[in-house]
Order: sequence, then structure tokens, then C-alpha cells
Amino acid sequence: MPPAGAPGPLDVAIRDKVFATIDGVRLAAIDAVAFTAPPGSFTTLIGPSGCGKTTTLRIILGLDRNYTGHVRLPAADGRIAAVFQEPRLLPWRTVEQNVRLALPEALEGADLDALFETLGLAAMRGRYPGELSLGLARRAALARAFAIEPALLLLDEPFVSLDEATANRLRALLMEVWSARPTTALMVTHNLREAVELSDRIIFLTERPARVRGIHDIDTPRSERDTAWRDAAVRAIDARFPGVL
Repeated sequence: MPPAGAPGPLDVAIRDKVFATIDGVRLAAIDAVAFTAPPGSFTTLIGPSGCGKTTTLRIILGLDRNYTGHVRLPAADGRIAAVFQEPRLLPWRTVEQNVRLALPEALEGADLDALFETLGLAAMRGRYPGELSLGLARRAALARAFAIEPALLLLDEPFVSLDEATANRLRALLMEVWSARPTTALMVTHNLREAVELSDRIIFLTERPARVRGIHDIDTPRSERDTAWRDAAVRAIDARFPGVL
């Protein structure tokens, strides 16, 4: 598949996001979260649980418009794909049907053989979600996301609740598919080791209300990020941003 490309970066500047409880109490979720994700890069948001990472993704997706600030997408008319913690597959549709349901009109009838093959789903195309393990269901969700050839890919902790061997395999598959077609990607995680393995840029958020604590760019090619390099990178980041582990 040819690179998707994108004419500009993802530009996010959320200055204020508040939730109101049923008692009318205002809870500040985000105070000042501003960052860019360069075109064709893999950027990660990392921070404590409940700090506003998923809220930020929802705002980018346009699911929450009640905030102060702006979000400028890589392409105004570009497609956005999202992969959530739950695969969200329709149980009465097969794997292939779930993937093809997401295709825009311009891609109807697209040849998905290579995508299914890369993700290890070639033999699973006719199976139903109830017949899949969580790891395989997550692969199907990734296939659905990449099939639409998005200008922006959003991932909300896509490896959570998986055993480490399955998570490692899924990370490798994600990188294999993404590297062949490096669309702009933004992932939320709480796992620093995962972030240094996958990312070009890591954005650290504070406790709620979220602010950007700092940004760490990684120039080392992924092929050189072995265990020793990742261990050293994690130590260096922890020294720069104490308490992120």
C-alpha cells in the first residue's frame, strides 16, 4: 500500500475542559494540553490514570465539543480511524464483514488480502467475533482501522489486558502495518516501555487537570531499539521526568 501522507501535522491546543457532576460540581479535566504530531509520525500520550488522555482523544475525534481551544487535523477532509481498548466488533458479522463495513465508498471492493495476511488474519476472515481470542479481536480492530487508509490513526491503550507475549506480538504487527503505510498516529498508553518502543514523540501529561509536563522526541531507528536500548531510554526519561514509571 502506498504511504497515506498528510499535508500537515495534527495540531492540538485544549486550554480548558470541565465536566459537571450531577450535583453541579465542576471538575476540571484538562487545563492546558497543547502539542503537535508531525505528519506520518507515531506520537504517544502518556500520563497517570484518569489524567485526561482518553478525553483528549475524544475531543480530537469530535465526540466532545464542549471545550476551549482548537484541534486541527492533518487533513480537513481526511479519514480518521480509532482503535479502542474494546475491539467493538459486530458479533453477527464475520471478521471480514466487520472490516469491510468501515470502508468508504471509494474503497468498496478493495483487495484486503495483504492486510489480512500481515495481521495473521487470513484464516480468520470467515470467523465471528465470539470465536476469537481478545488478541485476535484486537487484530481485527487494527485491520478495520488501516483498511480505510486513514489520514489520522488514534489508538486508546490497544494492548491493555493482554498477556505480555500477545501484547508484544500485537505491537510488532502494528509496527509492520504502520511502517508500510506511515499515517499520522496518536496512541494513549500508561506503559513507558511500550511508548519508547513504538514512538517518534512522547508527550507526558500531569495529574488531572492535565497539562503537558514535557515532550521527548526519539530519533533512534526502531530497528535499533533492542532491550538494552529501551532499558537505557526508560532510565533517561525517568531521570528527566521523575515519577513517570
